[in-house]
Amino acid sequence: MRELKVYNTLTRKKETFVPVTPGQVKMYVCGITPYNHSHMGNARPFVTWDVIQRYLEHLGYEVTHIQNFTDVDDKIINAANGEGVSWDTISNRYIAAYFDVMDKLHIRRADRYPRVSEHMDDIIEMVQGLVDKGDAYIIDNDVYYSVEKFDDYGELSGRSLDDMEAGARIEVDDRKHNPMDFALWKGAKPGEPAWDSPWGKGRPGWHIECSAMSHKYLGDTFDFHGGGSDLIFPHHENEIAQSEAYTGKKPMVKYWLHNGFITINSEKMSKSLNNFFLVKDVLAHYSPDALRFFLISNHYRSPLDFSDERLDEMTRSLERLGTAIDNVLELMEMPAGSKSNEAEQLLAAAKKDEDDFETAMCDDFNTALASAAMFD
Repeated sequence: MRELKVYNTLTRKKETFVPVTPGQVKMYVCGITPYNHSHMGNARPFVTWDVIQRYLEHLGYEVTHIQNFTDVDDKIINAANGEGVSWDTISNRYIAAYFDVMDKLHIRRADRYPRVSEHMDDIIEMVQGLVDKGDAYIIDNDVYYSVEKFDDYGELSGRSLDDMEAGARIEVDDRKHNPMDFALWKGAKPGEPAWDSPWGKGRPGWHIECSAMSHKYLGDTFDFHGGGSDLIFPHHENEIAQSEAYTGKKPMVKYWLHNGFITINSEKMSKSLNNFFLVKDVLAHYSPDALRFFLISNHYRSPLDFSDERLDEMTRSLERLGTAIDNVLELMEMPAGSKSNEAEQLLAAAKKDEDDFETAMCDDFNTALASAAMFD
C-alpha cells in the first residue's frame, strides 16, 4: 500500500497516515444545518470527502463514513416560526433537498446520517458525564462546559484562551464562570422544541451533538474529522475539549482536515453576506460533472473562486478528457502487434502519468496536481 501523507490542522504539518485500526478508516464529517437549500460553500466539503473516501478505498482501506444533520437549531426554529410550521417540517424538507443535489453530484451516501433529534439520550448521557466529572456546571436549567478545566483548550486553533476571550464573538452571559464557557444544554424557551433532561426541559448546545454522535458510531478515537475551515473555532475546538474530557482519552481524532472557502471576488461565500449561489440553481445551467470537477480543481485546503468562466472552463476540460479517454480505450483494444512505436511510447507515458496521479493523491489528496496528470 502506498504511503499517504495528510495535512493535520492540529499539528500544522503533513504526517504519514497510520490508521487507528490497520486496514480500516473511520471518519466523521460535519454536515449541514437544514434550514435552507444547500449553497456552493456547503457542496465543497462533501465533494472533497467523497473523493477522499473513494481514494482511501482505492488504496485498499475499509472506510466507515459518518455525517450528521444538525436538525435542531436556532435557524431552523426561526424558519419554522416564520412559516408557521413545525421545526421538523423545515429540517425534513431541506434534508431531502440536500440529498437531491448531492446525488446529482455523484456523492455517495455516508454509512450513517445521525440527526440531533434522534440522539438526545446519547447527548444527555455525555452532558451528565461531564457534570459528574466536574468539567461542566449547572446554572438554572442550563449546563456549561468549563474551558479552564481543559489544559489543551486552543490547541487546534493555535490560540491562547486569553486571545480567544479578546477576539471571539461570544454570547454575553454574566452567569458563566468564564466568558468562553459554552452551552452543553440550554433550558427551554417559549416557542422552541424541548426535550426532558435532568436539568429540566431544553435542547442541546451546538457542539455537544457532534461529540455524542461521533463517539457513538466511531468510538473514543477515530481517524479523520472533516469540515470547513470556519469550523476550527469554536466548533471543533469545543468538540475536542468535551470529548477528551468525557472519555479521558487523547486524541479524540488523529487527523483533522479542513477545506478552504469558496469565494466570490475573493470574499467568502455565505448566506450572511448574501453572496451565495444555491447548488440547485447552478445545476440548472451546468452539468453535475462540470460542477463536481470545479469543486476539486484546487487543492481542498486552498480558496476556490467561483465564476461562470471557471465553470465554462471545466465544461471544456471534461470534453477534452472524454475525447482522450475514448481514444485511449480504442488504442487499448488494438492487437499488440498492430501498435506503432508511437503508440507504445504513448502507453509508457500514460503509465508515468498514472504514477504522477497516485503521487499527487497520496500527497494530502492533491486533486489539482492529480487532474494535471490526467490531462498529461
